[in-house]
Parts: sequence; C-alpha cells; structure tokens
Amino acid sequence: MMGGWGDRVMGRIYSGVLPTAPNPHLPTSSIPYPYLSTMQNFNFTITDTNINMLGMPLETGKSNGRPYLEIKDVTKVYPTKNGPSTVLDGVNLNVGEGEFICVIGHSGCGKSTLLNMVSGFNQPTNGQVLLEGKPITKPGPDRMVVFQNYALLPWRTAFENIYLAVNAVYPNKLEAEKSAIVKEHLAMVGLADAMDKKPTQMSGGMRQRVSIARALAIRPKVLILDEPFGALDAITKEELQEELLKIWNENRCTVLMITHDIDEALFLADKLVMMTNGPRAKIGEVMEIPFPRPRDRSRIMEDPQYYKLRNYALDFLFNRYAHDDVG
Repeated sequence: MMGGWGDRVMGRIYSGVLPTAPNPHLPTSSIPYPYLSTMQNFNFTITDTNINMLGMPLETGKSNGRPYLEIKDVTKVYPTKNGPSTVLDGVNLNVGEGEFICVIGHSGCGKSTLLNMVSGFNQPTNGQVLLEGKPITKPGPDRMVVFQNYALLPWRTAFENIYLAVNAVYPNKLEAEKSAIVKEHLAMVGLADAMDKKPTQMSGGMRQRVSIARALAIRPKVLILDEPFGALDAITKEELQEELLKIWNENRCTVLMITHDIDEALFLADKLVMMTNGPRAKIGEVMEIPFPRPRDRSRIMEDPQYYKLRNYALDFLFNRYAHDDVG
C-alpha cells in the first residue's frame, strides 16, 4: 500500500497540513492603441456596445454582494540582502463563484505569488485573501493546484497518484468508493486505459491529464492552474484546453489560471486579469470576455471582437507595460 515517506508528505499537502511554498516562476508584435486610464479594484467591461471604444475610458462597476473569492488590499514583501522587496502592492480582486479567471502579465509581476496566497502556500504581508468570507491561512482540499511540471510521484501509477489525493481527503470512504472516484476522473480526461502507467511511461499531455484529474477528483471549490499547458506542444495544448473547458462546463468550479498566452485566455476565461510590471505590481485592468458558452474555437476566431480584444491585451503588455527585456 501507499506508506512511503514521499506518499506521506504528499498526503499531508493534499489535506492542508503542510504549507510549503513551491518556487514561483507573449510573444507577438505590439499594436499601438491610445492610453486607457485605469482604476484599481474596477472591472472594465467590454460589450457589444462599447467594443469599438477601445482606447477610451470604459464604464466600470463593482460586483454585487459578497464575492466568493476576495483578494483584499494584498501586499507581499520579501526580505532580501538589499532590503525589503515589494512584489505585490495593494492588489484587489473579486471573483464570483464558478467564474473562470485568467491572469496574465510579464515575468516577475507576482502572478505565481498571488496564486500561492490563494492556494495557502504563502501569506500576504498585508491584506487578506478570503474564500466564502473566511481568511485563507494554509493549504486545503478546497483549493487544488495544477502545476506546469505535473508534480506527480514518479514511482506511482496514474491510478495511485490520484488515489493518494482521494484517500488523504476522504479517508473514511470505502475502498470501492475511492477507487470508483479515481476511475471516473481518469475516464473524464481520457486515460481509463492508462491507469497502470507510471509518469515515465506517459507523454507530457498524458501526465498533465493525470494532474488535472487528481485535482478535480477531490471536488475543490477553487481550481488553481499555474501555466498548466506551457510546456506542451501546440496541438496537445489545444486538445487539453478543449478538455478543460468541457470538464469545467460540467462542474463549474471556480478557476484561477496563470497564462502567458492571450489566445488561450480569450478562449477559456470569463475575465482576463492584466498585471502591471513588478516590483510593486498591481492589477492594471480586468477585461471581461463576452463570448457566449459553450465556446467554439473556430467561431470565436472568426469574430471581429476577438482581434480587438487580443490587440488591446497586446497593447497593454507590449506598449503600456512593456517589459525591459521585451523592448
């Protein structure tokens, strides 16, 4: 059975006992647009009536009622040999239940730091991160993370990697129930026939499918994706994007996803959170993505709005907040 040291450590992480932080870790031509004044804490809603007004100040609004997930006045400061380094400075974001949010920004803007505080691996220096009104102070099974490097135990099969998480969160369920949950989620990501394979016997796409199945198997309230498809080839990446959307449409858990791919964000997300450059990064704007669901990639890419939104995001990243190493 599963009782080795590595298994016990991973089991403690799944059950929220071990708050150990993982290490945090766009390319197209820029298209000029006039400067758009922004305000922290507000969503800039892009609709059919104002899509042609990009480059002018848009109407803003706050969500009604208590947010499902609330990032409230969050600042993160790390000590360094040269003194305190402020990575995030006064970040505010409200996320509704069941929303799919993508976060984009240049390297070093604190995207992973922000998501680590939602997952509970890290704590704000100032401010709070709240889920259903309760402060997040440590990792827990209500928030599951899918990493770019898969984070699978290489000595365990696909079945065993998922079973370990299910067993840690539902120790009192019958063995048959736990096995059924694992098999259901392997089938959900198209790996029913690969349950006995170890990570070294699987492709990168298959390993990421196992990682996604493991995260979803314990039914988290929030699914946190840290560039999950960044290391995959273009075809596999698109296939997994389609699968993720299909699964999300069926389960509708809240999703926070880091990406460097604007096209990926426009296809997947309800909102695109665009970060300013670090240090002292903030949320520059929150772009609402108007395409109806379920989404069809080819239809979206034929929509003129798609390219206006894409160009607007490119302008934010490569003109208004151009990174030093981008030019």
